[in-house]
Amino acid sequence: RRVCAAAPQSRAAAYTESHVQPVYQPYLTTCQGHRLCSTYRTIYRVAYRQAYRQLPQPTASCCPGWSRANSPALGCNRALCWEPCQNGGSCAFPGRCACPPGWTGRACQTDVDECAGQSHACGQLCVNTAGSYRCACWNGFSLAADDKACQPLVPPPEPESFSHTGAPSEMKEEMKDLKSRVEALEQKLQLVLAPFHNLMPSAPEDVATDPISRLSHSLQQLDRIDSLSEQISFLEERLETCKCSAEK
Repeated sequence: RRVCAAAPQSRAAAYTESHVQPVYQPYLTTCQGHRLCSTYRTIYRVAYRQAYRQLPQPTASCCPGWSRANSPALGCNRALCWEPCQNGGSCAFPGRCACPPGWTGRACQTDVDECAGQSHACGQLCVNTAGSYRCACWNGFSLAADDKACQPLVPPPEPESFSHTGAPSEMKEEMKDLKSRVEALEQKLQLVLAPFHNLMPSAPEDVATDPISRLSHSLQQLDRIDSLSEQISFLEERLETCKCSAEK
């Protein structure tokens, strides 16, 4: 038990002992001449008192580097370290500390470089830290879920890709809508100009000479030009809006 010397010692212990105690009692008796006389008589009784005696008690001297942790009489089970243990270490043997993972040295004062060996299991880069380490990746890679392997980064979509992919579909929808509007306008125009058809000559060569035919033809062309102009202006505004969004 790491005890290097033991020497007997004594200590005073108190105890209770019994003893016989004399007691003197007065009483009356008959003296000469038939007179009463006062005298004493002795009786004895058991009494108790506290006494002390020396009892032997063995004590131990601990070996160098050891001390008593829980104050046992003959046990020396706590090691002594002259230099305090650092970084969470504990004194396990005289002058030497038991260190936690990541530290070494007599007092746990030296950091272990985990990146110097191959035990770190990092996929690409290993970065040593105080008492530990962490994995890192080259440019263009990121750490996986296990914080060790590296995986390539997914490039973010370019802003122009939205204009290239989204604009044609939107343009098709716009053109389809414009076409349906033009057809609806032509149908309305045919209904309006229907009464003039009865006045038109049957021969196509007479269209240029007949005033009513020229008037009907002019109105029809003018209405179409106005309708298409409005639709084209609307389309240009939409294209300009798409262009500004793509530049942002």
